[in-house]
Amino acid sequence: MSGPPDTITSSGQRARSELLRAVGYMVCSAAMFACMAVMIRLASSQLHAFEIAFFRNFFGFVFALPLLMHHGMGILKTDKLSLYVGRCLIGIVSMLCGFYAIVHLPLAKAVTISYSTPLFVTILAVLFLGEMVRLRRWTAVGLGFIGVLVIMRPGADTFDANTLVALTAAVLSAIVAISIKVLSRTEKPDAIVLWTTMLWVPLSLVPALFVWTWPTGWTWAWIVAAGFFGTAGHMFWTRALKRGDASMLTPISFMQVPIVAVLAWWLFDETVTAWTAVGAAIIFVANAYIAHREAQVASRAVTDADISPETQKR
Repeated sequence: MSGPPDTITSSGQRARSELLRAVGYMVCSAAMFACMAVMIRLASSQLHAFEIAFFRNFFGFVFALPLLMHHGMGILKTDKLSLYVGRCLIGIVSMLCGFYAIVHLPLAKAVTISYSTPLFVTILAVLFLGEMVRLRRWTAVGLGFIGVLVIMRPGADTFDANTLVALTAAVLSAIVAISIKVLSRTEKPDAIVLWTTMLWVPLSLVPALFVWTWPTGWTWAWIVAAGFFGTAGHMFWTRALKRGDASMLTPISFMQVPIVAVLAWWLFDETVTAWTAVGAAIIFVANAYIAHREAQVASRAVTDADISPETQKR
């Protein structure tokens, strides 16, 4: 005998509400990170990518300070400091690679390659989070990697070694996504943002010192804006991952690609090549299918929990 219909309905509504909030947060995150990429490119006319990364983190921390004032120092209490440090070490290398790619590749191409991250997230979620991935999703992952190869075109005369830097950033970003998912099980989203921004500032200062040049004029506006958009994107991202599955939500941020493509065309007169467009379409289809399958799995899990033997005995 199943549980009361109103109990099942209420549980399903709560699950759908949480899913919609998670999706909304990830959409906002994508928009913020798209704007950050544009600010990085604007600042790169004067500054090295490593220095831009430092200023993004410095001003990102400044914009995160209201969170600390709101919650108080108690929010920094944690027994996961070693995980934070490890996550930030990987994250800063990923950031440096990603910023370097944004500066040295066409903007849409650099951002599109970064969206191979969900493919790696799916693999790592199986290895480290114990998530179940079946044949059809593995097929989608394989298709996504074909899309990456279409964009990078290894062996072709037009192959750019900087695409390997972008791919490295994507792999490391997937590790970061998994670590945030682990942290979000016990840590508050704002605590994750604060610890990350605090640790990133000194970690990014070291490589920046080797290429240091003081910014002037409008460059100050670009790096301040990069810090704001980066912190805002990070806040939305952690909230999304707190409420939804990593391999389901990450593909949603793919909408950053068309936003960046339009802005790059408008501001930098960049056009999207056919290879990038085809590769992006393949990666999007692969990520969309992964998200679809994850949603189905999550829905079945909620239904099974609602009609479990414990529920039936009520």
